Amino acid sequence: MKAKVGDTIVVEGTRVGDHRRIGVITAVPHEDGSPPYTVRWEDDQHEGILYPGPDTHLKTDR
Repeated sequence: MKAKVGDTIVVEGTRVGDHRRIGVITAVPHEDGSPPYTVRWEDDQHEGILYPGPDTHLKTDR
């Protein structure tokens, strides 16, 4: 996965009852766009580090 600041990242729920989390990438420490990413989550405005898993995809404006 390659991302840039401003991309939207979506983590799908993997179990019944899990909800989809949507966030905006606020920092990408590697020049090549590889993880980890700093993400601000839309649901609670919490900012944290994300190592994306197989249930994660990007919505980009590229």
